[in-house]
Amino acid sequence: MKNKLALISVYYKEGVVDFAKSLVKLGYDITSTGGTLKMLRENGIDAIDVTELTNFEEILDGRVKTLAPQIFAGILYRRDKKDHVETVESKNIRPIDMVVNVLYPFEETVANKDSTEEEIIEKIDIGGPSMIRAAAKNHKDVIIVTSNKDYNEVIEKISSGKDDYNYRKELAKRAFIRTCKYEIAISNYFMRDEGDFKDNLLLGYEKEDELRYGENPHQKAAFYKPINDDEFEKLNIIQGKKLSYNNMLDISSAIDFMKNFTDENTVIGIKHLNPCAIASDSDLETAYDKCIKGDSESIFGGIVALNGEVTKSLAEKMTSFFLEIVIAPSFTEEAIEVFTKKKNLRVIEYKELGINNKKTEIREVFGGILLQEKDLSLYDSLDVVTDRKPSDKELEDLIFAYKVVKCTKSNSVCIVKDKRTLGVGLGDVNRFFASSHALDMAKDDAKGAVVASDGFFPFADSIKAFDEKGIKAIIQPGGSIKDKDTIDYANKHEISMIFTNMRHFRH
Repeated sequence: MKNKLALISVYYKEGVVDFAKSLVKLGYDITSTGGTLKMLRENGIDAIDVTELTNFEEILDGRVKTLAPQIFAGILYRRDKKDHVETVESKNIRPIDMVVNVLYPFEETVANKDSTEEEIIEKIDIGGPSMIRAAAKNHKDVIIVTSNKDYNEVIEKISSGKDDYNYRKELAKRAFIRTCKYEIAISNYFMRDEGDFKDNLLLGYEKEDELRYGENPHQKAAFYKPINDDEFEKLNIIQGKKLSYNNMLDISSAIDFMKNFTDENTVIGIKHLNPCAIASDSDLETAYDKCIKGDSESIFGGIVALNGEVTKSLAEKMTSFFLEIVIAPSFTEEAIEVFTKKKNLRVIEYKELGINNKKTEIREVFGGILLQEKDLSLYDSLDVVTDRKPSDKELEDLIFAYKVVKCTKSNSVCIVKDKRTLGVGLGDVNRFFASSHALDMAKDDAKGAVVASDGFFPFADSIKAFDEKGIKAIIQPGGSIKDKDTIDYANKHEISMIFTNMRHFRH
């Protein structure tokens, strides 16, 4: 009786020699191709050239080497069917009991900006996926290995007699997942010129981690990252408890929000995916002090995001009360030492805070998913629609305030003075409610401040309420059928008003 036969053809050679030697000790013969065959023979493994099985030499620069009936019949025939067995014996086809194939690095080649189209096309593996799928289909009789990370596990299972049907089925599952990811990458490459809104949206995700829990402790949750996407690796979790579902949402919001504030040191306090306070200043620590002053109560148990380096003195301020997360592009060693006193506080470094990357976003809805462009612009134009023009100082605060409402849930209205939020009304079903909420937070500080709204004011009631508190500058998208009413009120009471002609609803 002949030894079992393992066909090994891998692009990445790491670990393959030791793996093949272990298989030989377990009674396997080895057949191989090209560079893999050469390496195995150079390391003392008496591997069989696959051409001895096919009776056909490798041709077309390696494009055709395993695509032969002798190979696929040896993999696919059913050992429990008499006519299958008789067929392969009559054709003098040797059974192949294991296929080891690590595919050409198509994904890595595409990711390399220096790769030419010819280089990319040549990394589309043909024989590899075909053999993998054949072996995975016939997993009852054939072991399929698609990653060098599985080598030690496979040897251990065979050595201990645990390479049973269930284990082979698990390897088959891994194999089909691998070929699926591979085909998605190739398909997306060929659809690259179709823009973001393709006729077919092919997505592939892999689990990165189990989370502590979901939105509530009784809900399970996990984090999945896109295949071949290293965005998550840019997060360096310096310390703290395991992340929860809500933590991941807050971190994502912090990164997105900060992309609106790249021109000055900025600190954002976030709670439940909304900014409870935002402040900017030429000095980061001053910006932090202004932010906390903006809403010192809501930030308790929330997240603080900063777009500059966190120093020891800043860290000491942030550890004086309860925070869930601090995220910044860098921390001094002294600051990290301070944070260690709050072991449950999650301290996260994200080098690219403030850089736009993703241009689209996906949300799941009943029956499917929605895809849209991210809201990356701030305004279409700045049109002063009133007789009174805002001062330079007011204009600076108005633009800052408009950035804030861009980050908040609709309906949103915020009151700002000296690049600091005094009051943020958000998530209301009525714009007057949002205006009232913001005014309640700002109290007497509202006098001399400015106001921003993420959508138009449908009536002049909010404008009247702002005027009564001494606010004389407003920025909004415009576009209401009653714009004239709000403009007339503003002119009558010497309020300056700017239309941006760009709405920023955030549902």
